Amino acid sequence: MTDFISKVIELFSTGKYMSSMWQGLLVTLEISVAASVIGLLLGTLAALAMISKKGGWMKIPKAVAKIYITVIRGTPMALQLFIMMFVIFAIRGFPEILTAILAFGINSGAYVAENIRAGILSVDIGQTEAGRALGLNSSTTMIRIVIPQAVKNVIPALGNELIALIKETSIVSMIGMYDLTMAAKVVGSGNNMASYVVPMSVAALFYLAMVYLLTFGIKKLEKRLRSGDRS
Repeated sequence: MTDFISKVIELFSTGKYMSSMWQGLLVTLEISVAASVIGLLLGTLAALAMISKKGGWMKIPKAVAKIYITVIRGTPMALQLFIMMFVIFAIRGFPEILTAILAFGINSGAYVAENIRAGILSVDIGQTEAGRALGLNSSTTMIRIVIPQAVKNVIPALGNELIALIKETSIVSMIGMYDLTMAAKVVGSGNNMASYVVPMSVAALFYLAMVYLLTFGIKKLEKRLRSGDRS
C-alpha cells in the first residue's frame, strides 16, 4: 500500500505524465459537455414529436422520432461509434473529436427523449385542462405550464444520463482517441501489467471527481427547484 501511494505521488509530481493525464481529461470533458448539449436538444425535439397528438404531416416527425429512439436504444454505443467513425464520417481530415461528439450526442438524445417524454406525461392532465380553460392554446400551455413542472420531475433522470455519458466516453480510446482512459494507458505502458495500476487508478479518481461534482450540482439544482413548491 505504501509503495502504491508513493507511485501515485510520483505520478502527480512528474510534469510530463500529469500533462498527458490533463490533456486526456480535457478531451473527455470536451466530448461530454458538447455531446450532452446535442443530446438535450435532440432529446427535447424527439420527446415533443413523440407526445404530439396532431395529425397530418406531424405524423412524419413522430414516426422519425420513434425509429430514431428504437434504433439508437437497441444498438450498442461502441457499434454506433465505429459506424460513425469508419463509415459515415470516414472522410480524410474530418476531426475525430467532432465525430465522437456527434456519436455520443445522438446516442444520448434517444435516452433523454424518453426521460423528457416520461416527465411530461407525469404532469397531471388537469394542469393542461386548466391552461386550456384559461384560454391558452396547446403550445402556450405546454411551454408555460406543463414543461416547467416536468423539468422538476426529469432532472434526476437527466442527471443519471449525463453521468452515464461521461463514463461511456472512455470507449473512444478503442478507436485511438487520446482521452483520459487512453492517457492512463499511455502513461502506464511498460513491460508488466503492474505499471498500469497507478495511472488507471488516477484516471478512476478523475472520473469519480467529475461524477461527484455533477451529482452534487444536480442535487443542489433539484433542491432549489423543489424549494419553490414549499414557498
